[in-house]
Amino acid sequence: MNRSSSSHSRPRQQTTRSSSFAPTLRRRTTSVSTAHAVDASDDPEAAQAAHTDHVIHEEIAEIKRYEDFTTIDWVQDAAREQIRRKARRKERRGFWERDGRIGWRGRIAEAYDAGQAWIVVTLVGAAIGLNAAFLNIVTEWLSDIKLGHCETAFYLNENFCCWGAESGCSEWKRWSGFWPLNYLLYIFFAALFSLTSAVLVKSFAPYAAGSGISEIKCIIAGFVMKGYLGAWTLVIKSIGLPLAIASGLSVGKEGPSVHYAVCTGNVISRFFDKYRRNAAKTREILSASAAAGVGVAFGSPIGGVLFSLEEISNYFPLKTMWRSYFCALVATAVLAAMNPFRTGQLVMFQVQYDRSWHFFEILFYLIIGVFGGLYGAFVIKWNLRVQAFRKRYLGQYPIIEAVTLAVLTAVICYPNMFLRIDMTESMEILFRECEGGQDYDELCDRQHRWTMIFSLAIATVIRTTLVILSYGCKVPAGIFVPSMAVGASFGRMVGIIVQHIYESYPTAAFFAACDPDGPCITPGTYAFLGAAAALSGIMHITVSVVVIMFEITGALTYILPTMIVVGVTKAVGERFGHGGIADRAIWFNGYPFLDNKEEHTFGVPVSQVMASRIVSLPATGLELRQLERIMAENQYQGYPVVEDASSKILIGYIGRTELKYAIDRAKRDHTVPGHAICLFATPNTASGARRTSSTTPPVSFDTTSTTAQFDVDLSKYVDHTPLTVHPRLPLETVMELFKKMGPRVILIEYRGRLTGLVTVKDCLKYQFKVEAHENPSQDDGMHERQEKLWGLITKTAVWIDGGLNVVRRKVGIGGQDIRLVSPAQENEGGRQRPRENHGARELELELDLELEDRRSSGGAR
Repeated sequence: MNRSSSSHSRPRQQTTRSSSFAPTLRRRTTSVSTAHAVDASDDPEAAQAAHTDHVIHEEIAEIKRYEDFTTIDWVQDAAREQIRRKARRKERRGFWERDGRIGWRGRIAEAYDAGQAWIVVTLVGAAIGLNAAFLNIVTEWLSDIKLGHCETAFYLNENFCCWGAESGCSEWKRWSGFWPLNYLLYIFFAALFSLTSAVLVKSFAPYAAGSGISEIKCIIAGFVMKGYLGAWTLVIKSIGLPLAIASGLSVGKEGPSVHYAVCTGNVISRFFDKYRRNAAKTREILSASAAAGVGVAFGSPIGGVLFSLEEISNYFPLKTMWRSYFCALVATAVLAAMNPFRTGQLVMFQVQYDRSWHFFEILFYLIIGVFGGLYGAFVIKWNLRVQAFRKRYLGQYPIIEAVTLAVLTAVICYPNMFLRIDMTESMEILFRECEGGQDYDELCDRQHRWTMIFSLAIATVIRTTLVILSYGCKVPAGIFVPSMAVGASFGRMVGIIVQHIYESYPTAAFFAACDPDGPCITPGTYAFLGAAAALSGIMHITVSVVVIMFEITGALTYILPTMIVVGVTKAVGERFGHGGIADRAIWFNGYPFLDNKEEHTFGVPVSQVMASRIVSLPATGLELRQLERIMAENQYQGYPVVEDASSKILIGYIGRTELKYAIDRAKRDHTVPGHAICLFATPNTASGARRTSSTTPPVSFDTTSTTAQFDVDLSKYVDHTPLTVHPRLPLETVMELFKKMGPRVILIEYRGRLTGLVTVKDCLKYQFKVEAHENPSQDDGMHERQEKLWGLITKTAVWIDGGLNVVRRKVGIGGQDIRLVSPAQENEGGRQRPRENHGARELELELDLELEDRRSSGGAR
C-alpha cells in the first residue's frame, strides 16, 4: 500500500487498494516545519512563528515533565530535542556573533556545552566514590559493634582496632565474658538496626526499599517513576543500607549501590539544563551511573560497564559506553584514594591466587556450575511466592516484618561461625588459601575437616532460606552478595571434599597431573568459582560476572574455569526459565517493559492485539465542551485525530498533555465559550473541513482577535507524523519497533483509515496470556496454603504477644493485644486495605493475567 509523503489526508475516492497486502510500516515524512523554518528562512514572520512554536514546546515540556507512571515517547522526545537544539543555536548565534564571526566568548560557550557531559560524569563519579567509601566504613563498624567494641577508640571496628596485631588483640573486647549475654546483645543490635532502617524507609522514602535494579531498568527504558531517583531516596538509601546490612539480614549492598549511584547521577544532572529537559541525555548519565555503582561495589570498573551493558540498559551506544567507562573510572579512583579498608584494596574479599588449576578439576567445576543454575532457579521461584505472600498479607506491617526477620536471622545465625559474621568478611575467609597462616577457626585443619564440611553445608542451606525470605522486605536490600556468600560456602565445601579425596588417594591416576612435592587442590578457588556461579544463576548474566570475578582476584589463570562454570550455570538456569530475578520482578510488579533479550514467535498479526474501539477526535465540528467531556470520561494519554467519524481517515495524533495545555491557554488568552468549534486540522490539511468557505480565519493563540464563529485552531499541537503500521504486520515486528524506537503508541492504519492502536501494555498482556496458556499454573491451592500460613503466623504472633503482655503487666508497663488482619477478613468487615504508595499497584493489577482483553477498550494508555 503506497501513501503520499505529505501529512495531508486524501479524499476517500483517491484511496486505492494496493496490489499486494504485504505488511508495511510508515512514519510520514513530513517533518516539523518550525525546525526547517529556523534555518531555511530569513523571513521575520517565519522566524517569529518558529520562535513562538519553540516557546510553546518549552511550556508544554515544563508542564509535562514526563507524567508519573507513563512511558516516554522517545520518537517525540527526539523530535522536540531537535527543535530545541536548533532554536538554541540560533539564539546563541545572534548573541555571540560580531560582524558575522563568533568571538572567543562564543567559542568558550560552545566548548562548555560540548563538555557538559564530561563535567557531569566526573562529578557523578566522584560523588559515588565518596558515598561508597562512607558506606563501607559505616557498615564495617556497625557489623562489628554487634559482637564487641574497641577499648581504645569506640568508633573503630575490629580490623582498625587490632591494626598491626600479630597474635591476639587485647584492645578489642567482647561485650561480656558470658556468652548468653553476648547472644542477647547480638539479637538486640540486629533488631535495633533493622527497626531504624525500616522506620526511615517507611517514613521518608518508600522507594528506598529493596534493590532497585528492576525499576532502574524500566526507568532507563523510558518508564517514568517520579521520586524513585530523587534526593530523599538517595539520602535514605545511603543511611538505611548500612543499617540493613549490619542488622544481619541476608541482604547485600551491591544492588542498592546501583540504586544510590543512579540517584546520584539523576540529582547532579538536574543542575544542568541540558539534562533537565532531555530524557535521552539523562538516560546516558543514568547508564553511566549504574556502571559506576557496580564498579565501586565490587572494585570492578570494567565489570561495572559490562554489567550496565548486559543487564541495565536496553539502549547502549558507543558514546554511552565511553562515558560509563569514564564515570566508573573516576568513582573507583576516588574510592581507592579514600582507601576505606586501609589495605589498598577496593573490596574486602579481594584475594590473589598464584597456583594454577588442573584439567581433572573441570569435573568438579561442572558440579559447581550446575549448583549455580539450580540455586538461581530455586531462589527465583520461591522468592516470588514469598513476594506474593508479602504483598497480600504483610503490606501493612513492613516494620514488624523487617524486625522479625532480623531477630529470626540473628537467632539462627549466631551459633554458626560462617553466618555470624558479615557476608563480605565470610567470603574473604572462604576465598583464602590454606597456606601462609590463613586459617580461620580451624577451617584448614585436617582434624576438623568433616566438621567444617557439615558447618558449610548448614550455612549454605540456611543462607539460601534466609535469602528467599529477606530479599524484598521494606529495607534497602540487594541479593548479589548473599548469593555469592551461598555459592562461596558451597564451593568451599566442594573444595574441601576434593582435597580430602586427593589426600586419601594421592597416587590415583585421576590425580596424576598433581605435583607430589606441593599442594594440589586449592579449596579457596572453589569458593571463588561457587560465588561466580551463584551470582550468575540469580541474575542470569555471564560476561560481566567473569570480568568482575577476574578483577576481584586478579587471577588471570582462572578465567577459563570461571567461563566454564558461568556457561554451565547459564545453560542450567535457562532450562527453568528466562531472565534473572530482576527481570522476573519486573514481570511480577507489572511494569511495562519489553526485554531486548527475549525472542518471541507468536505467529499473529498486530490486529489480534490492538485496541479496536478507539476514542478518536474529528478534525472539525467538535465543540470545546464536548472535547472537555471526552477528556474527563476517558483518561487516556492521547487521542488519534481523524477527518470525521464516518470516514476515519487518519490525520494525526495529539497527546493529552498538549491538548489540556491548548484548552487552558485558549481559556486564559481568550473568552472562548463552550460552543466554540475546535479545529485539529486547518482547511489546508483536511478535506471537507468545517467552514472552509468562511472568510474569517480560525482563532490562533498567537492572535488577540476572536471571530463570531468562535473557531479555535489546535492544529499546531497535533502530531501529523504518527508512527503507523498495517493491520497484518506481525506482532513480533511491532514489539521490535517498541524496543528499538520507543514510541508510546503505534496507530494501526488500513487504506488511510484508522482501525486501531497498540501500546506496550497491549503487547505485554498478550504475551502473558500466551505464556499462561502454554504453561498453565499448577498452584490452584496457593491461596489456600497462603491463608493457612497466615493463620499460623497470626496464632504465633498472638501467643508471643500474650507472653510479653504478662511480663509487661508485672513490671507495670501494661500491654495491648496484637491483632493481625488478613485480606479476606478485611473484605468481610467491609474495610478496604490502605493503598500502597505511588500507584504502582494499579499497574500490577492492570497487567494481571486475569484481566479481560484490551481489545474491548480504546484509547492510548
